[in-house]
Amino acid sequence: MTSPDAELDCVGLYCPMPVAMTRERIGLLEPGQVLLVTADDPAAEEDIQRWARRTGNEVVEFSRNGNILTFMIRKGAKDARKE
Repeated sequence: MTSPDAELDCVGLYCPMPVAMTRERIGLLEPGQVLLVTADDPAAEEDIQRWARRTGNEVVEFSRNGNILTFMIRKGAKDARKE
């Protein structure tokens, strides 16, 4: 399992907040660092993965435990705050 450099709890938040908060938080990390995001919005599974691909970031791990979605996202070289 990848060890996160930062964590973001988006449980209880719904679209577009999980993606918006993920974008803002990962923008504070250095390339190669990993952000752990938890969410329970069903739309977040597709939305966060699509956002990561579009912005040059990488979902290195994804899991679902009941209604809790967990993403481990490695920051890419692009500046995610501009996306």
